[in-house]
Amino acid sequence: MRVEHTTSTSLHALFRRLTHGVYVIGVGHGARRNAFTAAWVVQASFDPLLLAVSVNPRNASYPLLHASGCFAVSVLKRGQFDLARHFGTRSGRDSDKLAAMPWHPAPSGVPILDDALAFFDCRLTGTLPAGDHALVLGRVVGGAILDADAEPMTYADTADMDGSHALYPERF
Repeated sequence: MRVEHTTSTSLHALFRRLTHGVYVIGVGHGARRNAFTAAWVVQASFDPLLLAVSVNPRNASYPLLHASGCFAVSVLKRGQFDLARHFGTRSGRDSDKLAAMPWHPAPSGVPILDDALAFFDCRLTGTLPAGDHALVLGRVVGGAILDADAEPMTYADTADMDGSHALYPERF
């Protein structure tokens, strides 16, 4: 099979072909709670069960995650675009993004969205610099499927909600 390589494909279009879901990461410390949309979440280990989440360290939630040492991953359902946009395009510095959203605390106290497909409750085990983001490793200590009939939302379903097309270089 011959593969045609084209130079007209933008890096943005190329990277949108990577398959991954859309999640809301809940964090909190003391009386403060926040959440943000993430698309870069992956299982990193079976033993122990670890998830890796890519987080922008400039995100208002990043210090809360580190201060508490825990986070929750709410898996969004297909069709929850408005929820993804709500948590992905507003800063937690200026507003309480959770105020109008139904949520409950995980055993660790961090927010889990009531209308999520599933959730994972995680304890922070490490952080690794990764370019303009940081990879946060969390040991999964709990979780549940909340809607067994739902399909997960994928990053491709969000179009260019996050404006990422502007962040890609012109070429490799």
